[in-house]
Amino acid sequence: MGADALGAPLLPRLLLEPTLSRSGMFDGAWWPRSNRVRVELPDLITALAAHVGRILRVGLDIGAWDEVPRTVMANGLVVRINWFAGCDGTVSITRGFQDHFLLLVVPPGTDDRTASAAMAQASVTENHRPAAELLGRRPAPTAGQPR
Repeated sequence: MGADALGAPLLPRLLLEPTLSRSGMFDGAWWPRSNRVRVELPDLITALAAHVGRILRVGLDIGAWDEVPRTVMANGLVVRINWFAGCDGTVSITRGFQDHFLLLVVPPGTDDRTASAAMAQASVTENHRPAAELLGRRPAPTAGQPR
């Protein structure tokens, strides 16, 4: 875990949809400080567990992170990591069978204004905007569409 200039631990930058109703596309947003999974993920898991209970598995885009391990330790427990390609901007949190939460991931280095706006929008009940839109990215053109 990182620390501020006075040595106090830095809490994960996490914002959850207040009802946790899972009625929108995202259940909240996370803004990690780096792309180092081994450093960032245990703190996220610890913070989430305080709100949603024990986390069994995390799914993330392997291309968005440095050195993705198969497991991490958090709260004295081993949490499995599944990875997939091509879905940057999200992280999937699993508590149990068919019990998933989806968080928007704001890339490290994003300016404060963009990050705050994206996190707030992803944490609104009934949110339905895709990650690329929330993060201010233009969707990639599909075949036959002009750039």
